[in-house]
Amino acid sequence: MNVRMRILTCAATTAALALAGCASTSPGYGPGYGSGYGNTAPPAGRCSDCGTVVAIETSAAGGGTNVVGPVLGGIVGAVAAKELARKNTDSEGRRNVAIAAGAAGGAVAGNAIQNRTGANRSGYTIHVRMDDGRTTAVHQADLDGIREGSYVRVQNGRAWAY
Repeated sequence: MNVRMRILTCAATTAALALAGCASTSPGYGPGYGSGYGNTAPPAGRCSDCGTVVAIETSAAGGGTNVVGPVLGGIVGAVAAKELARKNTDSEGRRNVAIAAGAAGGAVAGNAIQNRTGANRSGYTIHVRMDDGRTTAVHQADLDGIREGSYVRVQNGRAWAY
């Protein structure tokens, strides 16, 4: 049983670390992204944080409930609490309370991490080919007159019509 618990702990920790590695607050794409859009050389005298919109994706919140974050967080929290309680108390009741509290705390933390990654945000993801050749993407709630082919300035995580 002790070996089984260690394997479960290792698997849960690995899963949590794998999900944490996938989290990103600023999506960006390499220079090869969007190469088929026929962009030409940037006009002379343009700004360093400007570019042309190459694609706009629409996303809607409420497209389904994603429970991966809370479930994995709950599992990791429960396993960690069980290990701590096993070493620090000999009362079965205290162990059960610790496991329940760890699961609840882990689920809350997993949900917060999932929400921070922006997986459930509604709005638009605007892909911009910058004048220096980079391609970046920003997520915002409205387009504010921006459409594919528009020349924009990217500042503070938002695209502004230029």
